[in-house]
Amino acid sequence: MQIRLNGQSRDVSDGITVTALLHELRVRPERVAVLVNQGIIKKPSYGSTTLRDGDAVEVLTVMAGGMEEIR
Repeated sequence: MQIRLNGQSRDVSDGITVTALLHELRVRPERVAVLVNQGIIKKPSYGSTTLRDGDAVEVLTVMAGGMEEIR
């Protein structure tokens, strides 16, 4: 299936969770904020939040002075 990850199309496995996506991206979950369809996903829900075809996902990392997108 396809999602939009930080504005770019990306093929992912059907039923992938936010945790699994972050693992694929080699991103530590405790260091990022994740939005799905413009809604913030709380860290304890990463493992139970399943992505669907067409979802818009933003993965942001906190840095001094603001946030930065993960590519």
